[in-house]
Amino acid sequence: MRRTVGVTAAALLTLLTACGGGGSSSGTTLVGLVTKTDTNPFFVKMKEGAQQAASSAGATVQSFAGKQDGDNQTQVDAIENLIASGAKGILITPSDSKAIVPSVDKARAAGLLVIALDTPLEPASAADATFATDNYKAGLLIGQWAKSKFAKEGKQAKIALLDLNPNQVSVDVQRDQGFLEGFGVDVKDKARIGDESDPRIVGHDVTNGDPSGGRTAMENLLQKDPGVNLVYTINEPAAAGAFEALKAAGKEKDVVIVSVDGGCPGVNNVKSGVIGATSQQYPLKMAQLGVEAVSKFAKDGSKPQNTDTGVTLITDQPADGVESKDSAFGLQNCWG
Repeated sequence: MRRTVGVTAAALLTLLTACGGGGSSSGTTLVGLVTKTDTNPFFVKMKEGAQQAASSAGATVQSFAGKQDGDNQTQVDAIENLIASGAKGILITPSDSKAIVPSVDKARAAGLLVIALDTPLEPASAADATFATDNYKAGLLIGQWAKSKFAKEGKQAKIALLDLNPNQVSVDVQRDQGFLEGFGVDVKDKARIGDESDPRIVGHDVTNGDPSGGRTAMENLLQKDPGVNLVYTINEPAAAGAFEALKAAGKEKDVVIVSVDGGCPGVNNVKSGVIGATSQQYPLKMAQLGVEAVSKFAKDGSKPQNTDTGVTLITDQPADGVESKDSAFGLQNCWG
């Protein structure tokens, strides 16, 4: 069924109550923040960054989130509501970076500034700008680290890849392919997950970026090959779930896990040895810069450029030739 701007007042109230949104005060700039979920600590920190920046910029943030990662329809509804509410701009972490584009086109045609946070749209030019981690580099760093570690120890890898969801959104593809190329795997089509023929790859499974999904995906891949000894995960919640599955199978000491996020729970897992290395990103900065950009656009019509918000490899087992920081640095700069 097609959704239109004319959603009911009750539906709008439900969205705002569920996602912590609020209306704008008279005369302030209304900024919409639309995240994939409102439970992942990454997006919780993003919301915090947006609220902090709004306080300084005299703006108001109205927040929406999908019911789970991959929930495109709720994000479509959120954009419709923000257009109707007179927002000046939208900051969005797209659940489906392709399917959301028509809604983004509609918002931009209505005069709103749209900035993609963390996950670029497909095509990236569908947004006015992207403020994000270089997700390919985030994957590349953990792949290079793992390659060095396995070479130093003289071990042959059996690799399990725990990805996000079947939609192959840009952030999922870029991290996965960056990791594989960093490890030295021919990925064939760089824009697609799963078409490799390298015998070291046991397989891919999806996690929805959460612990329960990570555990199930890890169980599935262990059934396929109990000899898995290197696990890539899309994020640290999925890594935590994968570790639980490995521990239940008595294999937690035999497997190296690498991930992306840099949240405080994940960095603590690096410190304790659950995760070998993670690529730390900075969601607070993404959202702060986004709100500042929308506020500036509201004042003078200027549009921002794409911004790389940085990534740092965090590990307590440094590898030759791969720049990194230790878990103490990670804990000083983590979130969640």
